[in-house]
Amino acid sequence: MALIELDGVGRCYGADPPVVALHDVTLRIDTGDSLAVVGPSGSGKSTLLHILGCLDRPTSGVYRLDGVDTAALGDRQLARLRGRRIGFVFQSFHLLPYRSALDNVMMAEVYLRRSRSGRRARALAALDRVGLGHRAHHAPTTLSGGERQRVAIARAVVAEPPLLLCDEPTGNLDSANTAGVLALLDDLRRDGLTVVLITHDPTVAAHAGRRVRIVDGALTEPVPDTSGGSR
Repeated sequence: MALIELDGVGRCYGADPPVVALHDVTLRIDTGDSLAVVGPSGSGKSTLLHILGCLDRPTSGVYRLDGVDTAALGDRQLARLRGRRIGFVFQSFHLLPYRSALDNVMMAEVYLRRSRSGRRARALAALDRVGLGHRAHHAPTTLSGGERQRVAIARAVVAEPPLLLCDEPTGNLDSANTAGVLALLDDLRRDGLTVVLITHDPTVAAHAGRRVRIVDGALTEPVPDTSGGSR
């Protein structure tokens, strides 16, 4: 079943002349899929991520998330859909440095205005899910880069969204921590989460079940693998 459907989506900025950031993007991502979007800087990856995450709206075409035409929603409705259906993971973690890992995960529920009842238990369960239950009371300043990214992932999944958008999630990590985070994302996908990776790193992209390339705002697929085949 399709979780994401883009049909001829475009995004332009300005008017004289317009800057075309995305051009006629058509893409389907089914529930439980793992997709990597690869491309160089300035190719349109961030614009695509913003549209997939309901942080921006297309100027042409249709974007349906879980069957909902996002163009039909007002700003508050779009924010509510984003909060309930999408988790975000970024390269720079965006954690509060002097609050505990537990506090950082709980903060996501504050922003989503979820009930206080059970908030701590849900945050602890999310940290357990990413293998960091034993570090719940540590501040991010005392954690490794890989552990901080795991806290960020726990924060992203605590509300149990069906979609996880990852923007260069291993960009600040060494090879060992990169492998650990990618293994965790694989585990989350096997649990039923749909994972979209935005990356310029072919090693990271190789972990996805499917890969597409974006160049000059246009999407192509499949991307050749390192052995010279395609996937």
